[in-house]
Amino acid sequence: MAPIPGSGLAKGLAVTLRTMTKKTVTEQYPDAQPDLPPRTRGVIGLFEENCTVCMLCARECPDWCIYIDSHKETVPAAAPGGRERSRNVLDRFAIDFSLCMYCGICIEVCPFDALFWSPEFEYAETDIRDLTHERDKLREWMWTVPAPPALDPGAEEPKEIVTARKTAEKLAAAQAEPAPSDDPQGEES
Repeated sequence: MAPIPGSGLAKGLAVTLRTMTKKTVTEQYPDAQPDLPPRTRGVIGLFEENCTVCMLCARECPDWCIYIDSHKETVPAAAPGGRERSRNVLDRFAIDFSLCMYCGICIEVCPFDALFWSPEFEYAETDIRDLTHERDKLREWMWTVPAPPALDPGAEEPKEIVTARKTAEKLAAAQAEPAPSDDPQGEES
């Protein structure tokens, strides 16, 4: 059976009329900020105090968009007669977001929790060369990272917290015990 001439046009107009009568769901972005889901991947924030310059993030990055420079610094001995130690000091930590594919491998491999996902998404630049952000900007984004979700009420308490609580209880018990006095006058003969 041959199609009726103009039936395609009628179907198209029906879809258009149906869509025209519905309320729009478009949000006017600059005026109204979007409600982002809790696990939104925006940019990567750096918690510089936790970074030990182990270079795992830069080595594991498939795009090679993380640039890290450091130098060694000698730390004097903590106790007399001890030996000096050396440690890495972070000079530069930069991420080129024009190359980054937001895979999150750098965040997953960081053993010291120095990198976090920030929901910040407004970091557009007019020049592509300005998309390489240094550690100062990454540190600013760190403070936009949301707090981790609460633990499941039925879950076991983390072993670190249990150990810390036991240690604190032992210290409190040791401080509560009266110290034996060396004062011979207080003793009865």
